[in-house]
Amino acid sequence: MIKIIKPGLLSTIQDKGRHGFQKDGVVVSGAMDTVSFRIANLLVGNDENAAAIEVTLLGPVVMFLQDAFISICGADFPASIDGEGIPLWATIFVRKGSKLRFGSTHTGCRAYLAVAGGFQIETIMESKSTYLRAKLGGLHGRALDVEDEISFEPPNERITKLLSIYTKKSLKLPFIKMKWSISFNSFSHSRAPKRIRVLEGEQFDFFSQVNQLALFSQPFTISTEADRMGYRLSGNKLYVNSSESMVSEAIPVGTIQVPPDGNPIILLADRQTIGGYPKIGQVACIDLPAVAQLKPGDTLSFVKIDLETAQRKLLDKERQLTELKHAISFKFEEEVSS
Repeated sequence: MIKIIKPGLLSTIQDKGRHGFQKDGVVVSGAMDTVSFRIANLLVGNDENAAAIEVTLLGPVVMFLQDAFISICGADFPASIDGEGIPLWATIFVRKGSKLRFGSTHTGCRAYLAVAGGFQIETIMESKSTYLRAKLGGLHGRALDVEDEISFEPPNERITKLLSIYTKKSLKLPFIKMKWSISFNSFSHSRAPKRIRVLEGEQFDFFSQVNQLALFSQPFTISTEADRMGYRLSGNKLYVNSSESMVSEAIPVGTIQVPPDGNPIILLADRQTIGGYPKIGQVACIDLPAVAQLKPGDTLSFVKIDLETAQRKLLDKERQLTELKHAISFKFEEEVSS
């Protein structure tokens, strides 16, 4: 169990999201940076979809009311336990009574705090994710707050054995970092150049050639109107050059829609289920984690990609994650056997 001492700017419970209910008007929600979220869970022996805490820009202060394995993956947050700095992208044993403190992110926007077993949260429509606008899921449908206490689900048998082993160790510090960690450069999106790969959208041809070229030749800036629902961009305005009317249609994550004011919006985890604005582009799935790590004031540019290449890149990344999963599992097995 943990206790929230300070909640940070916006800390919510998230998993992969509430899939299968958009036909009923229920948004997906879920982790914004799904790669960092999945790896955080793998590093503590969880199923990849276990509930974790998504931390935004300024992180929380958390007290551990029991021994636990934790990991933090995502943006470059300074983090410490009882004043001693800890690394991200690593598996760490935390002693009961210790306080984990996040600072303000140096680069990137979001990180994920996972605990062995995952957080014990009520499942609503097959998900534990928080959707703030509807006060749905998570902890009472809201962001975490002072004095909140959240229990853990029981970890798997192998991690339970490891907890028993580590609990008996004498500690010079209130935590132990496992001797191994992952090389995160190929998985972290908080420091990467913000060149976002984009496919042509369903209504790409509604826009003039000048506007089509502007999408891929001019930089855009994330405006202050940016949240989990979507990022409004400022820069060259894009206007529809067609009198064709549109029927509202489904909105996949990463859609770039253009409202009448000409400022494009990238729709993200908490996006609406349908929309009627023309869609000039679609962010390739492989670059959605990079978009999730952008914050107001950041600049990005769009690079065109075709569907076949986008699919191949995503499959390559999934193979890389599968290899990582097996490697982490092997390391845990070594720890138990040693």
